[in-house]
Amino acid sequence: MPPRRKLSDLDRGRAIGWLQDGVAARQVAQRLAVAPSVIIRLKQRFHATGRVQERHRSGRPRVTTQREARFIQRQQRMATANNIRQRLQATTNTVVSDQTIRNRLHNFGLRARRPVRGTTLTANHRAARRAWCTQHVSSGLKCCLQMSPAFAWNLLMVASERGGVAESASQKALFWNDSVLAEAL
Repeated sequence: MPPRRKLSDLDRGRAIGWLQDGVAARQVAQRLAVAPSVIIRLKQRFHATGRVQERHRSGRPRVTTQREARFIQRQQRMATANNIRQRLQATTNTVVSDQTIRNRLHNFGLRARRPVRGTTLTANHRAARRAWCTQHVSSGLKCCLQMSPAFAWNLLMVASERGGVAESASQKALFWNDSVLAEAL
């Protein structure tokens, strides 16, 4: 079991009690499953201050208020961190970085989503695919080459117009490389 990093208030009190009863720091550390240095620092802090509680650590102050964080959360889902930062600055005069915006979104459980963009097919591309489908369906090739959902749909549509080489959309799609395709033709 890996050693813990922090002790609860109860465990810190128990550790000081054991140390005052004469138990060695290493044995106390083993009982509480922490490193011996944690117990030694606790003992030094207790002798210096008479307390076992940790000091208050302020940390870095937050740049945004809770109201500004809610403003960030309510922005459009597909907006970029840069766009949200600009809107925040325009409405509240708060200057923050894009990373701060991403951190606030992560705090709310929102992750970045990037829409998937496929290649745009021109009329020439669609005509070429349709010609290829027509040629291969009429040649008697009894397979469905799965290149994209739209392409498979076109192949099934051409097959149904030609008398039905592919029986249904649930027919198993076969993947062919160029050498197997050349032998089939």
